[in-house]
Amino acid sequence: MKGLMILAVLASGLAHAAEHEVSQKNRTFAPQNMKIKLGDSVGFKNDDQVSHNVFSLSDAKTFDTGAYPGGQTKKVVFDKPGTVEVECAIHPDMKMMIEVEK
Repeated sequence: MKGLMILAVLASGLAHAAEHEVSQKNRTFAPQNMKIKLGDSVGFKNDDQVSHNVFSLSDAKTFDTGAYPGGQTKKVVFDKPGTVEVECAIHPDMKMMIEVEK
């Protein structure tokens, strides 16, 4: 019974997670700043004709999507609060900030 209660609490928390989208167009992230809630996901959609490689080395979230071509989306779940600086490994001028709130 206790296990079912824990599972129900976890499931209810996941049900409220939102999905956000960031476009990569003309070698720029749009939007360049966003606020999301803990547990939300962000889809990084490549709307360019060139490949991108989205990554972060931030304490709040470390990830690397690997290079992917135009037309594809890579999703990242943000599971720790804090500020996440996101960059493109292929285009160093591409940067954005994501603030993950509790």
